[in-house]
Amino acid sequence: MEQALDVLAFGAHPDDIELMAGGTIIKLARQGYRVGMISLTRGEMGTRGTPEIRREEFAASAGIMGLAMHSMLDIPDGGVNESEENRLKVIREIRRWRPALLFAPYWETRHPDHAHCSHLVREAAFYSGLKKIESGEAAFRPARVAYYCEHYHFAPSFVVDISDVFEIRLEAIRAYKSQVFNPDAPADDEERTHISSPEYFRSIYARAEYWGGRIGVRYGEPFLVREVIRTEDPFALLIGRAREEGQG
Repeated sequence: MEQALDVLAFGAHPDDIELMAGGTIIKLARQGYRVGMISLTRGEMGTRGTPEIRREEFAASAGIMGLAMHSMLDIPDGGVNESEENRLKVIREIRRWRPALLFAPYWETRHPDHAHCSHLVREAAFYSGLKKIESGEAAFRPARVAYYCEHYHFAPSFVVDISDVFEIRLEAIRAYKSQVFNPDAPADDEERTHISSPEYFRSIYARAEYWGGRIGVRYGEPFLVREVIRTEDPFALLIGRAREEGQG
């Protein structure tokens, strides 16, 4: 049996996780949690790069982030849907790695693959706990799914301070040389896309600064959970950290 993970992040394509939740994933890994990430597709429909290049970039990024595992599934890019077959593929991964916490994209988003990824992970997280669903692995249900923000904002359940790992997050993003802005690339290197534009790369800073500003730090990443968060000690939850940092 594989050694269990504490945290498993899902994205529809290689680079989704790094672009939207990379700082938090890095921070968790540096705090000693066993963290992994899975791309549902190989990114073969992308305008730039090839599946082989994107696999290499995905592996390079995982190494920079300090992850315990990374893998790609074979769901077709541009064809992510909530079929029984795809749901079973995600269930197998959840049962294989047995993470307590999952990350997935927020379900209201611009790209249909990302929305379907969100729904697939939510459904698989629940159904993976049903013993009568056969997948070859023992039933297991994660404790929580947290959703990361993409283009459409939400009122977050919490925002993570990623100021101390922001430069590592940028390094992980830059591992996707075929996808993101590269100032040294020839002007006619490949067809330009939104993600490969300098404007998009600047927006990475702007988003992180915006969410960081909401919690009084330089850079932040927002997350949403569907459930009400339980606590036995609201003082520790609401005041403890602020007091430690001299904010109380």
